[in-house]
Amino acid sequence: MNLLEIDNLSLTIGDTPILKGVELTIAPGEVVGLVGESGSGKSMTALTIMRLLPHLARAEGRVAFDGIDILAATEDQMCALRGDDIGMVFQEPMTALNPVKTIGEQVAEGIRWHTRAGRAEAEERARKILDRVGLPEAKFPLSRYPHELSGGQRQRVVIAIACALKPKLLIADEPTTALDVVLQAQILDLLRDLVGENRMGLLLISHDLAVVTEMADRLTILRHGEVMEAGDTARTLSQQSHPYTRELALASMHVPARPKPHLAGSAKPLLEVEGVGRDYPGRRMSLFRPAQPIRAVDDVSLTIEPAQSVALVGRSGCGKSTLARMILALDKPTAGTIRFRGETITGKPEPALRPARRDMQVVFQDPYGSFDPRHKVEKLVAEPLHLLEKQPATAERREMVAHALDEVGLGPRDMDKYPHEFSGGQRQRLSIARAIITRPKLVVADEPVSALDVSIRAQILDLFAELNQKLGIAYLFITHDLTVARAMADEVLVMHEGRIVERGRTGDVLDHPRSEPARALVAAAPDLHRAIARRLQEQG
Repeated sequence: MNLLEIDNLSLTIGDTPILKGVELTIAPGEVVGLVGESGSGKSMTALTIMRLLPHLARAEGRVAFDGIDILAATEDQMCALRGDDIGMVFQEPMTALNPVKTIGEQVAEGIRWHTRAGRAEAEERARKILDRVGLPEAKFPLSRYPHELSGGQRQRVVIAIACALKPKLLIADEPTTALDVVLQAQILDLLRDLVGENRMGLLLISHDLAVVTEMADRLTILRHGEVMEAGDTARTLSQQSHPYTRELALASMHVPARPKPHLAGSAKPLLEVEGVGRDYPGRRMSLFRPAQPIRAVDDVSLTIEPAQSVALVGRSGCGKSTLARMILALDKPTAGTIRFRGETITGKPEPALRPARRDMQVVFQDPYGSFDPRHKVEKLVAEPLHLLEKQPATAERREMVAHALDEVGLGPRDMDKYPHEFSGGQRQRLSIARAIITRPKLVVADEPVSALDVSIRAQILDLFAELNQKLGIAYLFITHDLTVARAMADEVLVMHEGRIVERGRTGDVLDHPRSEPARALVAAAPDLHRAIARRLQEQG
């Protein structure tokens, strides 16, 4: 008997159709993958199962969970199901967790609500489940707050909350998107173990086909709210009988064409980092012992040539973003020197940094978080123009913004819109337009495609490659996605615990890693071809 049965599910919000005749089943102990581009209806399917829909939403069809008609259930019945029989792991753990409550309180809350257990019993059960997800009491006491944990540790807390009562069905909505490949592998192993131990059904929502292939027994592919294809995961992705399935598979392995740009510049390096270190104050352990500083970056040296693309890869917390902030002169190094275009920028006063800031721009991971939602696109994209020596007049300013938007595949008509009117991929294009409007020589891209689905990611990578060839822009890609490093970088630097432990040409480092941290990253990185082959071999 199936645990979950979705039959001919249609969903509209107002007059807009969201889901159109969706069919999906999950049996106990089965993992089903739900994949598709942004806006395809994946998360809305999950929210329909949980009955967490917007007020204007209207659902038709049949959603049955363990014999219960979800669409006809009362709110009291749904409150009893949520967290007890159906658990959900959300994509962004920091948003899902309450910042003013300890992790112990948050895990124990659902236990006390559903079982009427006392405080002591609920805390004991919370300790056990946190230990089960890899957060032992000795290192992670219940009194810790979410901000005191890393991204991977916070995701483990969210999984602990969802699994505290051993639900029959777990819905995991992009549970590993923002995690490095090693943490991602650990979280997926944890979910796999929980499914095996408790005969739990798992609906894994993801845009990463390699991750889904590693985990899912069956696969359902959505597009514009409709099921394009469904079936055994390995066979569906190996045969690719539907054109859209083939399109997704090609996009997930997309490598942009990268012809070398024509440069008339000198042979001098564009960026030189020599022996750079960065210390942060440590926690004072006692009244009589001074606090020991924490070394986030330790004796790092690197160079970037004009129009060169360099990838900086490593696990979360290894110091990548700290190094980027020092290169961008947003943080001061504790030791070492940084030179840009032959001039030392370390320790320079802010007015003297204006030329460097004009020629060195940044693209952030979350474009929505980097924009002021109250301002229109024209003002947001034009922000870096204050760095120019001669300020453009209003008409020239609009013309420059329109040209930058055109270069990233948008248009002048978008100038009068607000950021919330764009999709995630379009907002990232706006970020790139803002970065290139001053015609910089170097762009630092901090996880620029990690939150994008495979089709949009392919478009953004093509855009980066085109701008590299057309404008001769050099890139420093900070990423945990080795497929991005392989697609975009001429050279790869592997960072571990604040130090560069391996460097070399992209193919050499990723195909034949020499250091243990590099080998761990390569081994943990999901690979679609490898996952399909393993699955087919297991099936005989």
